[in-house]
Amino acid sequence: MHTSMFNSLLQRRKFITNAVKATGSFALLSTQLSFTSDKKLNKQYTVQEIIDTILKEGNLSTISDTVDTIKSGNANQIVTGIVTTMFPTIAVIKESVKHNANFIIAHEPTFYNHRDDKDWVNNNDTVNQKQELLDKNSITIWRFHDYCHSLKPDAIIYGMVKKAGWLSYFKLDENILTIPKISLHNLVLHLKSSLNIAHVRVIGDLHAQCENVTVMPGAFGGQKQVGVVEAKHPDVLIVGEVSEWETAEYIRDSQLLGKKTALIILGHAVSEEPGMEYVAEWLRPMFSSVNITHIPSYDPFTWL
Repeated sequence: MHTSMFNSLLQRRKFITNAVKATGSFALLSTQLSFTSDKKLNKQYTVQEIIDTILKEGNLSTISDTVDTIKSGNANQIVTGIVTTMFPTIAVIKESVKHNANFIIAHEPTFYNHRDDKDWVNNNDTVNQKQELLDKNSITIWRFHDYCHSLKPDAIIYGMVKKAGWLSYFKLDENILTIPKISLHNLVLHLKSSLNIAHVRVIGDLHAQCENVTVMPGAFGGQKQVGVVEAKHPDVLIVGEVSEWETAEYIRDSQLLGKKTALIILGHAVSEEPGMEYVAEWLRPMFSSVNITHIPSYDPFTWL
């Protein structure tokens, strides 16, 4: 090797060594991560490649009769950006266009029924106009519901617990947490503040102390909600939504019989939204070359 070239390499090695010593190992780690990220910078994915990667990275087994299918668009489409959300509302679709995102990963239905059957109500003009908007902007929607709840931990419950600041009390595969004692009133205030919820509904004594809480975001159904109360007797059951003639009436009568379990109803969309926000966080390291944004669908109700 030529002497000048050798000296140049030696000086470069000394420079790198001194830089690492001066700034610590974090600098080296950052450099390595930067190189890794740069390699993926121009990587493009189709919708199907992203779905396949999610199932693989989540260690998810195939569910034969799942609602997690493409609701609109094309599996072979090159993805320009990803949006996660609860409900792919008209507002979410328009905001996705502004973000140059043509792939929406939604937790709940696009067309107002569990199977996204567009003929659920014949000649539904809202369905038709929504489909036209999706087609016009070449947006693909994939529902991530059954598989999302199959993740370990369940991404929806985990996301809600994380946003509520309760991860230190969370155990895998459990939705019952033991938190520091707090009055039902202050627990409601904490949930409204941490989850950014304007209004909730409550059944129970607001002065009662709560320590054992069960979290069931979304719509678990009356049978499961009542079943867990009968089996575990938590101080409070925190849910997304209820059938008012089922769980709500059961809790009301239970309270009148002297039982302790209170009920907090957060609202379906806002109770599961933190889970889809967490999904966006989970996806970003997998697809570093793709812009991934969470766009909330918000509470559909105006409270008067």
